Amino acid sequence: MKKYFLSAALALTLYNYTLAQTSSVLWYNQPAEAWEEALPVGNGRLGAMVMGLPGQEQLQLNEDSLWPGGYDDWGLAEGKRADLDQIRALLLAGDNKKADSLLVLKFSRKEITRSHQTMGDLWFDFDFSNPINYRRSLNLETATVLTQFINEGFEVSQEVIASAPDNALIIRFKTNNPKGFTGKITMSRPMDNGFATAKTTALNDRQLEMSGMITQRGGQLDSKPIEILNGVKFRTLLFAQNQSGEITTSDSTLFISGAKEFMLKLVSETSFYHEDFEVEADRQLEKIQLKSWGEILHGHEQEYATWFDRMSLQLGEDKVDDTASDQRIERVKNGEVDLHLEKLLFDYGRYLLISSSRPGTNPANLQGLWNKHIAAPWNADYHVNINLQMNYWPADVTNLSDLNQPLFDFIDGVIENGKNAARENFDMAGSMVPHTTDLWQVAFLRAATAYWGSWIGAGGWIGRHYWDHYQFTQDKKFLEERALPALETISAFYSDWLVEYPTDGTLVSSPSTSPENQFINANGDKVAATMGAAMDQQIIADVFNNYLKASEILGKTTPLSDKIKVQLENLRPGVQIGEDGRILEWDQPYEENEKGHRHMSHLYAFHPGDAITSSATPAAFAAVRKTLEFRLANGGAGTGWSRAWLINFSARLLDGEMAHEHIQKLLSQSLYPNLFDGHPPFQIDGNFGYTAGVAEMLVQSHETGMIRLLPALPKAWDTGSVKGIKARGDYTIDMTWKDGELKTYSIHAGKTGRILVYYDGSEMDINLKKGQSFEVEL
Repeated sequence: MKKYFLSAALALTLYNYTLAQTSSVLWYNQPAEAWEEALPVGNGRLGAMVMGLPGQEQLQLNEDSLWPGGYDDWGLAEGKRADLDQIRALLLAGDNKKADSLLVLKFSRKEITRSHQTMGDLWFDFDFSNPINYRRSLNLETATVLTQFINEGFEVSQEVIASAPDNALIIRFKTNNPKGFTGKITMSRPMDNGFATAKTTALNDRQLEMSGMITQRGGQLDSKPIEILNGVKFRTLLFAQNQSGEITTSDSTLFISGAKEFMLKLVSETSFYHEDFEVEADRQLEKIQLKSWGEILHGHEQEYATWFDRMSLQLGEDKVDDTASDQRIERVKNGEVDLHLEKLLFDYGRYLLISSSRPGTNPANLQGLWNKHIAAPWNADYHVNINLQMNYWPADVTNLSDLNQPLFDFIDGVIENGKNAARENFDMAGSMVPHTTDLWQVAFLRAATAYWGSWIGAGGWIGRHYWDHYQFTQDKKFLEERALPALETISAFYSDWLVEYPTDGTLVSSPSTSPENQFINANGDKVAATMGAAMDQQIIADVFNNYLKASEILGKTTPLSDKIKVQLENLRPGVQIGEDGRILEWDQPYEENEKGHRHMSHLYAFHPGDAITSSATPAAFAAVRKTLEFRLANGGAGTGWSRAWLINFSARLLDGEMAHEHIQKLLSQSLYPNLFDGHPPFQIDGNFGYTAGVAEMLVQSHETGMIRLLPALPKAWDTGSVKGIKARGDYTIDMTWKDGELKTYSIHAGKTGRILVYYDGSEMDINLKKGQSFEVEL
């Protein structure tokens, strides 16, 4: 590769994280008619969906710990090592079908219904006769939902924020109508199979209380009905504060009369976070009871800006936003390219992560935080075969590294519980992390079919996130105290799990499945389990390598690390290229039951892994493209998160046009009017995967010692800029480009190091000390 010599300036600077933002607002000319049109707010733990209905407003409320059950309710599956040995013998005998059945029978708790649940709803009943000039918006730069309209010739507005500093939802109503607002406000929670789940009462003239306990009367365990009659308890307080008019209560209702401006302050505490949650709710309300709207709003905006303003993206020329967001989606459905919508959706992913994952909260689940159900789709739980990981793909690269803390706190607990599963079920060391878990960090397999949930690769995949976080942050304390213990425990399980492959004696995972997919075996059966499916082999190699790298960085050698070095050399390759040039999904070129399957598990080594790159493994790199082309030719990537994964794959293929094609398809096929990702139904991973994919198109740093600038820039993005995007090695990058060519860039070093910067066939070696910036103008 050629060297380029450019005008460069090297300066010791303090990097400025406060960045000017271009307009980033979702807005609509009509209220929401369905939940998927409502606008979300959240402070990491507490959230709401705002419908924006004049006179009949509804805020659907959420809190991230509202789950039925408890830590000690359900035990492991009944399977033991002898059952595992029998399954392995069946696979050696070629009886995959019996192996599948025994795997589910002995090691899975089968179908489970135990769901994250809604907190309930806040209802408003005001008399607005004929509202006009309606506008509803979510400002991603201030995290504020604003509803405005004219009624009887007078202005009416409603503002909603979820304040992290004040740990509360705040709603302000305002009008210049001399009659003010007149109406009532109530709180309620849906029934659980016909049984009341909460009680709302008036505590005084300005305050309502809603309290209850989460149950799941329609629960399931082992595919059998089970009533879950215990769960997290909660207490929600709503306080009304007015500047004019009157506020009174009666039974369970707040009455507003003649108030031209009033504010509602809602706090909620649960037994999951506080043993004295009822008293804690009083404490939280007391802290904010006398605060003005201006004081609360200022604190909220200042705190939120410390997250959102760390980076910015501009695609195309800056133009006035004169088209409503739902209309923008319709335009893309009609074949138009809308760069503002693409930028808006990128910002939205960052907004949703900030709003559903903060230090000290639970991690973002399948729906982030926003869930209207008692029994949500897939329980709104934590799927660890891509979905939870995808939720956090954008965290480090978009300068939100601290938002990983809830993920690591949670997974540390799952790993700890997985030690019991490894020991009791399999007689092995380390930890078995399951395909799916929930708030209670359970570590058993679930699903009534082997192809759906009997997969043991989750630990290695989530282990990749510990390693990536270290690579981005270079935080050696994190590496030593959090990442290495996790990688070591996960690796210890796989080290014991491996067996010899019958034809060549290499080491493989057994039983081994490719998540949610099946193949046709020699007997013509649709089956899932085999020995050494590609994804398992790739993941085990990945976690072994990352464990050894972490150990080397920290200067630690153990008998386990010595053992794993030997095993790694004898591990059966997870990347095998078939006669047709595609990467095999299983250990042999079996006939595929579903050629266009939404999961592309056998490409893990390419993304999010880093074992396949254009620079180091060109043959496998070419095979990735053939693999994707085959999947797509057979109808693959129909769902939102799968399409988002394809954007990331395309970016790694250095193919901007392919990536943008999938962006267009995601925008036109997988977005609800409020820009939530439609699986369908709503799953938030597609939102996060999209944001990560856009970042991957702009900067790549997964190849050792190299940063690629604009590696997958599509023609549609001929002009733009990005500030504050992150690269591995703790580098922060700003760039501008025009007419499809890079014009300026700066790289700020968070630590001392050397990096090769690559752009359009040219490269430059940069050696920076911590705090220095390297600036280039082409």
